[in-house]
Amino acid sequence: MKTPATQAILRLNELREMERRHAGDTLMERAGAAAAEVAAALLAGATSPPLIVCGPGNNGGDGFVVARLLQARSFAPVVVFAGDAARLPTDAAAAHATWLAAGGRCLDGIPDRAFGLAIDALFGIGLTRPLEGRHADLVARLNALACPVLALDIPSGLDSETGRILGCAVHADHTASFIGLKPGLLTGAGPDHCGEISVHELELQIAASGATVAPELFASRLRPRRHDSHKGSYGSAAILGGAPGMAGAALLAGHAALKLGSGRVYVGMIERLAVDPAQPELMLRTPDDALRLATALAVGPGLGQSDAALALLRQALATDLPVVFDADALNLLAAHPVLFKQLARRRAPTLLTPHPAEAARLLATTTDAVQADRLGHALDLARLTRAHVVLKGCGSVIAAPPDQDSGRWWINTTGNAGLATAGSGDVLTGIAVALLAQGWPADSALLAAVHLHGAAADELAERLGGNIGIVAGDLIDAARDIFNRWIAATH
Repeated sequence: MKTPATQAILRLNELREMERRHAGDTLMERAGAAAAEVAAALLAGATSPPLIVCGPGNNGGDGFVVARLLQARSFAPVVVFAGDAARLPTDAAAAHATWLAAGGRCLDGIPDRAFGLAIDALFGIGLTRPLEGRHADLVARLNALACPVLALDIPSGLDSETGRILGCAVHADHTASFIGLKPGLLTGAGPDHCGEISVHELELQIAASGATVAPELFASRLRPRRHDSHKGSYGSAAILGGAPGMAGAALLAGHAALKLGSGRVYVGMIERLAVDPAQPELMLRTPDDALRLATALAVGPGLGQSDAALALLRQALATDLPVVFDADALNLLAAHPVLFKQLARRRAPTLLTPHPAEAARLLATTTDAVQADRLGHALDLARLTRAHVVLKGCGSVIAAPPDQDSGRWWINTTGNAGLATAGSGDVLTGIAVALLAQGWPADSALLAAVHLHGAAADELAERLGGNIGIVAGDLIDAARDIFNRWIAATH
């Protein structure tokens, strides 16, 4: 089975440093040539000309290069320039002059006619202020066109660092990203605005702190089981939770842990159940017994915030087992600063799996603030807790403790809106603790769990013809199937 390779993601400072090192190195020409190839492929069979809307900076310069190269291929582009030629940066000014010298001209506005393709070259990675006035009007016009839209580097109006919308943003069908991926393409509002992304490295050697998640990152752990093995060979996962009225959360996590390969799964239920008739292989125990028998622990699914739940959290913090903290365990940590500080003192591997509201509580900020800078807040939480963190959501961000992996981070590209359903996070927790129980290191366990969780949702959406109506329990068997295929593909 062919799986996508991991790709570099560059932050703004890294991109600026690469641009500085390669100043005068025909980067704009190379970017324009790469984008022109994408545009020409999209225009195949079109009977109307392409529209190129160029802005006042280097993104506009890229657009002028594309215009010149498309004109040389007889596509007769219509170019709109929303800037002042006298104030263009050096490279963009040269590209503008070359376009005019080649017989091109620039219009002030988008004409009322049909186009085979619209190319957004208004603003690139340097945009920091909300779009307004003429530029906002051009974005609205681009979004109203009936033809496909290709964005150069990043859709105009999208913050390249965070995926925030700066006032308004182009809805692109395709994005040609130069040098490498940007965080804003993959998280926040980015996936709803970028369409299909192609990456053009422009013949540069890329060094980046971030990357997308792919099975190659944990391929060394994807090993077939030895014939000479038994249930004890694959660890004992324990889930602590299941307060009255919330038993389902703990059971979902337990089902996922069992089907993702843990040799034994103990569910330590606050509300005692004799057996789970849907999954009798689960061993339902008191929380104390489950903790005593575990080789890896998850605490939080259906935990609640009672005194009993708080006592279990204290026990989990004190154990020398690998622990996944989720759901109400995170809310209790946020409510008790002394316990929160204990996370950083744990010697055993620690995984945190917050959604944005839980992350906001842990960091004493707001959900809106977390969503406005998902990467920054995930890195902050990993630094403060010395834990491996996944900030769940559109483009889940995974951050490693800075002392263990030099502040490395990843963005996951699997998953869809079908994951926006009750219990989905409990399944993720169950997958992660199953891998920990089988001896996976914390970083590989979290990367694999997040990627697999999303891949399961994608497979279900493809199978169903859409992502509406996926329920959390559906993810478990799909994840098991994909996991087995990954192992088969590596051996």
